[in-house]
Amino acid sequence: MLKSVGLWPKGDESYGRNLYTLYAIVMVAGLQYTHVFFQTVNLYFVKDDLKAVTGTIFILLTDIGASLKIYCLMKNMKMLKQLIITLNCDLFQPKNLHQRKLIQPNLNSWTMFFWVFWILALGCLFFWSLFPILDRTVKDYRLPFLAWYPFDYRKTPTYQMAYVHQILGITFTAISNDNIDNLIAILNMYIGAQFDILCDNLKNIFDKDAPADTDKKLKGCVHHHKEIFKFAEEANTFYNWLLFVQFFVGGISLGLAMFQLTVVVPFSREFYSFVIYENAVLVEVFMYCWFGNETEVKSSKVPYAVFESDWTGLSPDIKKNLVIFVSRVRRPLQISTFGLFFLSLETFVRILRTAWSYIALLRQVNSPQ
Repeated sequence: MLKSVGLWPKGDESYGRNLYTLYAIVMVAGLQYTHVFFQTVNLYFVKDDLKAVTGTIFILLTDIGASLKIYCLMKNMKMLKQLIITLNCDLFQPKNLHQRKLIQPNLNSWTMFFWVFWILALGCLFFWSLFPILDRTVKDYRLPFLAWYPFDYRKTPTYQMAYVHQILGITFTAISNDNIDNLIAILNMYIGAQFDILCDNLKNIFDKDAPADTDKKLKGCVHHHKEIFKFAEEANTFYNWLLFVQFFVGGISLGLAMFQLTVVVPFSREFYSFVIYENAVLVEVFMYCWFGNETEVKSSKVPYAVFESDWTGLSPDIKKNLVIFVSRVRRPLQISTFGLFFLSLETFVRILRTAWSYIALLRQVNSPQ
């Protein structure tokens, strides 16, 4: 899907001087950045109306966040393609049917998040795109989103042009944002899956039928562990800014969306659109934190996997090497954003607390004196 919107050059290529790059520029600038620009300018005209400001900012932040994600993706496309090549190498592949079954639950979890996230995103698209029609405000020339245009859109055919532009813009945002988020989630999922494979290799490091291969297997496990950390570091470098943008935008958007629920008519079409949007952001942030937390948990199991092996029958030299290996893998792998915070369930709870503090502040400001 990223390819269809200009965000995935063919094969292992990055962006270059070709027609696809031109297509990507037209799509991003024409649909994404203009959509953000017109909403941003509108803030100046509604700056004295708190409800209108929050109603504009909560979706504008999502659009700005998606714009920054798109920029980071396009800028680091070469790095991302290299990460995918690394994942496809023999070292990172399951070695037998048991290991394939071992990592299947990880894929099932990601698939579940993928579909839940997309269903919520499609729900948001449906309500936002058709809200003026369902609410019968289309006759008043109401657009799906508050925005300023350099022409009078309250007449035909400029109204239809502005309406279609907003629908195309938010659809582009949904496709790009959702796929980028799922891409980062699956990278973290694969990192966690690598630790599952490594732990299985360590548990079966001693083979009674081929005891001479134990030292070779141990060296392979050491190399695998180093490569996992190297891959995780490179992946973390790729999406550092993406994570920072997501958590900053996600926390504020949750607070603003919850505030909007307190000022719109309960159980109206607009109310349900905010409920779906809020759940979509919750799933989006939770997906990041879940797979980041899973990576930390699974990496912490590596030392214990060594002791689950049949290590008592190993030679003193190999036992010594195992002790050294265990001492060096005690520190679990943590995915972070510039070292400011880690992807974990604890971070998810902190984001929810931050969002609640935003809604408390906005309700206090909006309450009658």
